[in-house]
Amino acid sequence: MQFKGTLKQQYGNFTDDDLKQIEGNDDTFVGKVQERYGDKKDELLKWVEPWHKPAAAETATQKTR
Repeated sequence: MQFKGTLKQQYGNFTDDDLKQIEGNDDTFVGKVQERYGDKKDELLKWVEPWHKPAAAETATQKTR
């Protein structure tokens, strides 16, 4: 998934185990990033938002099939 690659580029200290825990859970993602990097929640949610749009569109397409 492209998101994981981008996440590792932006926040290089994430392990594969971290990514498994974070997957699909914004609150866990925000908590992990804040814990390691001190970023603000609103900034993190803005960073994540574009990744939700393609996933939401894909889910809607699958439901209509």
